[in-house]
Amino acid sequence: MDADMPGTVLKRERTRDAVLELIESRSPGDAIPSERALCALLGVSRPTVRAAADELVAAGLLVREHGRGMFVAPAKITQELVAGDRALSVPQAAGAWSSRLLEFTTLQAGARVGRKLRMSPAAEIVYVARLRLVDGAPMAIEHLHIRAELVPGLSAQELESGDLYEHLRSTHGVHVHEAVQAIEPTVVTRAEARLLDVPELSPALLFERLTSDTMGRPVEYVHSLYRGDRYRIVSRLALGPAAEVAPDREGHHPGIPPGDFAHGDAIASSTRGDIQTGG
Repeated sequence: MDADMPGTVLKRERTRDAVLELIESRSPGDAIPSERALCALLGVSRPTVRAAADELVAAGLLVREHGRGMFVAPAKITQELVAGDRALSVPQAAGAWSSRLLEFTTLQAGARVGRKLRMSPAAEIVYVARLRLVDGAPMAIEHLHIRAELVPGLSAQELESGDLYEHLRSTHGVHVHEAVQAIEPTVVTRAEARLLDVPELSPALLFERLTSDTMGRPVEYVHSLYRGDRYRIVSRLALGPAAEVAPDREGHHPGIPPGDFAHGDAIASSTRGDIQTGG
């Protein structure tokens, strides 16, 4: 077989790089040459081209449409993380973000959420599930658990517009101060796949976040599922001292919808192996 021949790995790597160059020279939605045309163009076998294309499809860079061919995939939403020792500057993520409310109810916290929010399992929380969209395409599913005592009168409209933290600050005098967040890989269930418009068991990023106010009181526990094929995280590492720069307070932080920090309050952020509840 082709896979057993000397130099096959290198040949596939070079074929992948050549197809990747074609992708990068085009715009999302543009077609790329057929497998047969790529074989002739690159001077390689059909299995080699197919293996390279399969890898790029799995990476979310290429889309196959049955009977039509291969196309450049939609651009990934790139999110930059800031260093853990600075105030969260909410770096900008691409696209126009919006929300669609899936569920909105008040219920008892239960043992797990109560433990995270340091409250009785019988105490009430507001539970919210919402679908986050970028330029109209589904990007993430968010599950919010908020102390009900902090948000009397919270409306569905406020959650759809992404103004939860503004509502807490302006209406209830609650200033969020610290968010401890964990990120890990996962896959989507059948129900999640339907909402996100991806195949079942597709890769995803799971964000868990616990937000506290200036008095150290847990305010909100959130877990969010982001599409692995459309969302990526970029870390900027500070390797030495730099000049003071005014923070940019516009944009979207991973797991935190744009608009939730629009009021400009700083919030400390760090990425750790698990959610710290303080109790």
